[in-house]
Amino acid sequence: MLKGKNIYKRFGTVEVLKGVNIEINKGEVVSIAGPSGSGKSTLLHILGTLDRADIGEVMMADMNISKLTGKKLASFRNKHIGFVFQFHHLLPEFTALENVCIPGWLSRRKRKEVEKEAKEILGILGLTERLQNKPNQLSGGEQQRVAVARALINKPDIVLADEPSGNLDTANAKELHQLFFGLREQFNQTFLIVTHNEELAQLSDRVLHMKDGKIV
Repeated sequence: MLKGKNIYKRFGTVEVLKGVNIEINKGEVVSIAGPSGSGKSTLLHILGTLDRADIGEVMMADMNISKLTGKKLASFRNKHIGFVFQFHHLLPEFTALENVCIPGWLSRRKRKEVEKEAKEILGILGLTERLQNKPNQLSGGEQQRVAVARALINKPDIVLADEPSGNLDTANAKELHQLFFGLREQFNQTFLIVTHNEELAQLSDRVLHMKDGKIV
């Protein structure tokens, strides 16, 4: 479903990725673990088209997405890939509901249809009473659940999560981990997660370990 082939990436004189091959199947929850500086986040960003490899290809939906540029790339990313980051990246001036709706509105879907789906997803995530709250009125765990809802609004093929529980306390981190697996069961949602959290990694269907720019 998602394939990275022979991916190399260099920043200045530092070779961060050294010929990485990776394949993620539909409905899998896969974690990438490894020490800081091993290339985990760089790989995730390349697979998610937020960055480009120096050498190599990224394939998704039977398409070489590493060749897409400009509006075609932005449109593909918006429709097919969801993102969850460590620090939420919610827009502070918008409510929880509006934050979740924004990717749907950007893809020019009907406004009311997007709002209806956003309310449904936020309800599944236990946030029905928080729709009109802005991010600074939400707890860290609630903000991260809003970010997950936002990642799901366009029914992406895959959700890429970069240290999603890294900024949460133990209880909220455990709740987020359980949420990912609940969403997989409910929607057959695919997740690729970069994490230092060993508990989350061990819950995954597969754990890929990175060291010195390679999967080992």
